[in-house]
Amino acid sequence: MATLLVPRARRSPENGPGRALASTRLAVPTGLHTGLGCDAVGVPARFGFKILSRLPAKGCVYADTDWWWWLVPAGSDLDLVWPLPACYARGAEIPDRGPRLIHHPDGTSPYTPPIPLYLLVCQLTGIAPAWPAPQVRSAL
Repeated sequence: MATLLVPRARRSPENGPGRALASTRLAVPTGLHTGLGCDAVGVPARFGFKILSRLPAKGCVYADTDWWWWLVPAGSDLDLVWPLPACYARGAEIPDRGPRLIHHPDGTSPYTPPIPLYLLVCQLTGIAPAWPAPQVRSAL
């Protein structure tokens, strides 16, 4: 099973010759409970408003000019392969392109529920959702 990770640091013309794009960890606003740890799911900005408007529950959402990122509980990639072009970032560590918080949740949880987010990303990318079926045993 392949897991999609955050894009690796890359050389960028705006960073000058020979300089890699740095990474940053998304900062959770004060007062929100992160007892489940934090990972992030990113999508290209062209999907951002569609996802934000269709999710029934939303946690913290961050955006820069190229990507939108949703905070999800750590381990939200277990038994899931997030479809391309989505990007899964463990520890909510993403390329530093100046992301800013664009949606603050109403409650005390910073998380977007990962399964509705996964299903919506699959729908928008035209990829069928897939996860392994549980093993079935019979005891006679």
